[in-house]
Amino acid sequence: MRADDNGLQVRGGHVPVMLERVLELLAPALTGPDPVVVDANLGLGGHAEALLAAHPSLHLIGIDRDPTAIERSTVRLAPYAGRTTLVRAVSDELPDVLARAGRRRIDGALFDLGVSSPQLDEAERGFAYSYDAPLDMRMDREQELTAEQVVNTYSAGELTRILRDYGEERFAPRVARLITQERAKEAITSTKRLAEIVKMAIPAATRRTGGNPAKRTFQALRIEVNGELTALDEALPAALDALVLGGRVVVLAYHSLEDRLTKQVLVARTKETGPPGLPVPLPAHQPRFRLLTRGAELPSEEEVARNPRAASARLRAAERIREPVDED
Repeated sequence: MRADDNGLQVRGGHVPVMLERVLELLAPALTGPDPVVVDANLGLGGHAEALLAAHPSLHLIGIDRDPTAIERSTVRLAPYAGRTTLVRAVSDELPDVLARAGRRRIDGALFDLGVSSPQLDEAERGFAYSYDAPLDMRMDREQELTAEQVVNTYSAGELTRILRDYGEERFAPRVARLITQERAKEAITSTKRLAEIVKMAIPAATRRTGGNPAKRTFQALRIEVNGELTALDEALPAALDALVLGGRVVVLAYHSLEDRLTKQVLVARTKETGPPGLPVPLPAHQPRFRLLTRGAELPSEEEVARNPRAASARLRAAERIREPVDED
């Protein structure tokens, strides 16, 4: 264990993204006698460890679909074992996880989205185009669907759709067409070969800017394999529904699709929903939440210098200001 520049403890070189800001935003919701926080994307447990250290009465429920993440976090959070409930599950199973834990309401929720550092750094996981590895990309390695299956069995139309919708790849039809041509010769089974195919499909002028041309394709495949946006679309509203009055949610997104979905969900909860023109807003239609951030907050230059993987982070947060109203 070592300390970062702010004195916060960091294990194994893993630096939790925007840690101080996450702690600052969640702290006002955790002042009660028995606060509960859900970490819906536990990963290596860096944020969880800091929250548990900062709040001695806190109980943390950590969720992750990756059994390796659960194993490593169990070791990391061992000093707090009496105050943690770690569950191997997908984040969209949050209501069931809370029910099994006997915690119908929670005081805080954290979503640290995207792929974790171990998944990127362990070549055999197949998430990164910088390593030559099997095309896998499964966060849960017991599930059936892999990136290799997507690349070799999806139609050109289906590949175009996921590259366009999940990778925002403007050359999606060209990439999909070349993938189908190349797989007809021989199955595409490695990250290196896929990255080479994508590079060939992208016009040379475009390849000269914007980093590795395979980045968008790999992102799209990862999202498709793991159903990431679908999980977020269900888990974030469920977390908001579970928050007590004064409860807070913090979301760290790492690409525009996650951030856009987060913004839509949070903004929808902060608007009046009644008919326009009423002299007095109906209680049932008043906003239940308020935004705690103006737009998406970015990491500081100093943090990005310390932790380059923080560069793409976008943070949004909201607080429950009213309880639901029974309209019956």
